[in-house]
Amino acid sequence: MDLLRFITAGSVDDGKSTLIGRLLYDTDSIKVDQLETILRQSKNKSEGEIDLALFTDGLRAEREQGITIDVAYKYFSTLKRKFIIADAPGHIQYTRNMVTGASHSDLIIILIDARQGVIEQSRRHSIIASLLRIPHIVVAVNKMDMVDYSEQVFDTIRADYKAMAEKLNIQDVRFIPISALNGDNIVNPSVNMPWYTGDTLLHLLETVDVQKDVNLKDARFPVQYIIRPQTDDLHDYRGYAGQVVSGTYAKGDEVLILPDFIPSVIEAVETNGQEVDEIFAPQSAVIRLKDDIDINRGDVIVKKDSLPRVEQEMEALMCWMGTKPLTTGNKYLLQLHSRRVRCVVKEIQYKLDVNTLNKDTNVSMAMLNDVIRVTLKTSQPLVFDSYSELRENGGAILIDETAHNTVAGCMII
Repeated sequence: MDLLRFITAGSVDDGKSTLIGRLLYDTDSIKVDQLETILRQSKNKSEGEIDLALFTDGLRAEREQGITIDVAYKYFSTLKRKFIIADAPGHIQYTRNMVTGASHSDLIIILIDARQGVIEQSRRHSIIASLLRIPHIVVAVNKMDMVDYSEQVFDTIRADYKAMAEKLNIQDVRFIPISALNGDNIVNPSVNMPWYTGDTLLHLLETVDVQKDVNLKDARFPVQYIIRPQTDDLHDYRGYAGQVVSGTYAKGDEVLILPDFIPSVIEAVETNGQEVDEIFAPQSAVIRLKDDIDINRGDVIVKKDSLPRVEQEMEALMCWMGTKPLTTGNKYLLQLHSRRVRCVVKEIQYKLDVNTLNKDTNVSMAMLNDVIRVTLKTSQPLVFDSYSELRENGGAILIDETAHNTVAGCMII
């Protein structure tokens, strides 16, 4: 059974937590004791109604304010697929949390309040989704019950969003009119919107093809750990553990160890403690080489027929998450997979206006939630691909050296 990771995003009170609660409730994915607790805590329990948002709003501050602050992760499954859901915050000041959840997602559900239409936060989340190259976007027009299930309202919002999606070069976007509160078009088709003949949200989540999103051509294997048991039975064993982020590897493959371009040949590949014929993305595995090579954590094993870039200067699009502003000359740690190097921000090229998509080149610093393009210089060579070409090996994070906080999500250009 395959796995779909998806995230919900939208403005405050668009109904993200309620939507997830409805999905869990209507698919019988809630434990009995948890359901009893939520029933006791529901504000409308006297009327027999369940506050579905309480299934995901776990922080006390969130429940008191009726908002989502942190990214809440939930797990459920149907007969067709397993799911990991990230419920992202809606407030602008928590956009950085949304980036965290979206960076590992195969699909994003962008909720739009049918009464409000496409607003600034809708555009902001869509821009981030396009920058992060999330393969599939679902626009769920929520609270259709509050606009009398109007087809005209839905068509207007769809037209407005499509115009923005074209500017962002978003390829796969689908639209569903829903009412998370009442369950319209969530698991079951809505009798209130006979004019909509498309998939329900659950059916779309169960059938969207995510296998074709996995790159099996460009082999990338960042080393996370060197295994040396040095026991009597495994005295000469040396294995390199990590995750195949893209491509495939098999015994006999000619490889290079980057960034030093050391050649070798694969002696064996293992997964789940067993030697196998082949390993492939996104498996966690162990590679053994024929040559005794000094390989360190953060080195990357690649095939000779498809090489990444190995450079010390690069350009990147970043969503700034730090509370302190970013200025030219600031120094940070840049981490891509298990490799961490020091870097300096040489130049801030422009800031992207989330309302107009215009590029402001007259900028000297970046503030919280700004989307910017910068030039970075690293102290050591970094092994990377362009994020637009290979998302799995082009996404990095920027870390404050002193506080050790993540201050930016980077998409290397």
